[in-house]
Amino acid sequence: MSGASRSLARSRPRYGEYVVKAVLMLAALVSIATTIGIVAALLEPTIEFFGEVSLGEFFGSTTWGPLFSPPAFGVWPIIVATVEITLIAVVVAVPLGLAAAIYLSEYASVRTRKIFKPVLEVLAGVPTVVFGFFALTFVTPVLRDVFPFLDLEAKNALSAGLLVGVMIVPIVASLSEDSMAAVPNGLREGSYALGASKMLTSVRVVVPAAFSGIVAAIILAVSRAAGETMIVAIAGGFKSVFTLYPGNEMATMAAFIAQAGSGDASVGSVAYKTIFAVGSLLFIMTFAMNYLSARMVQKYREVYD
Repeated sequence: MSGASRSLARSRPRYGEYVVKAVLMLAALVSIATTIGIVAALLEPTIEFFGEVSLGEFFGSTTWGPLFSPPAFGVWPIIVATVEITLIAVVVAVPLGLAAAIYLSEYASVRTRKIFKPVLEVLAGVPTVVFGFFALTFVTPVLRDVFPFLDLEAKNALSAGLLVGVMIVPIVASLSEDSMAAVPNGLREGSYALGASKMLTSVRVVVPAAFSGIVAAIILAVSRAAGETMIVAIAGGFKSVFTLYPGNEMATMAAFIAQAGSGDASVGSVAYKTIFAVGSLLFIMTFAMNYLSARMVQKYREVYD
């Protein structure tokens, strides 16, 4: 091919690339527009709510009952319940998820990985209402039989947290395994050359090298757990009590939104606006966790040539 022909080939417009670029940009804009729409939908009712209920009353009290008479707007009981159930879920999901990720990345054969990883990810597709009923009808009775000293109520934070943890295991495992698989084999081979075992290489070399991706997976799973609704509503209950004991029934922020949004609060009332205030607070909490995830990924990211 002559020089003129090569120049013509290089300058010929590639319409397919422009179409792909436009589609990708549209997808990004849809995501941004959705976030802006959520903020806009929450903002006005939240401002109206705090025009009638002070920040001091909202954050300075431990009594929550906006649907009762007289109403109480101390938000701490549902914040504590949300954090408590999320922590229980993290205690379950992180060890199981990381162990599964290490096995799939470092020990499993290619054939085993192709079978096990899709099966593990199917767990993420199980409807959360199924997890909720499983926790209520199976996990709680088993815990009562095995640990009678726990004094569990019929609905309790412990069972809800355990099943939320099982639900987010695929998030931790799948994303962490992807990060570990991206670690160059040269690091593993160098470790083996120094006499390290496979386990030592996995824990001391691969996991630190994939640390940023693992942290991002964990924080994403935590955000998912904090916003879970059906499991905590069915297995955790709707009782808004300021307590740290996981054997008690307690309502999370998402559970309260589900309860109040089911028709108990009349549109335009303070109780109705409470839904948006709690939703805004939950949105801010999850946004903060995702922002923290992005910062930690940027800080600890390893770049390999």
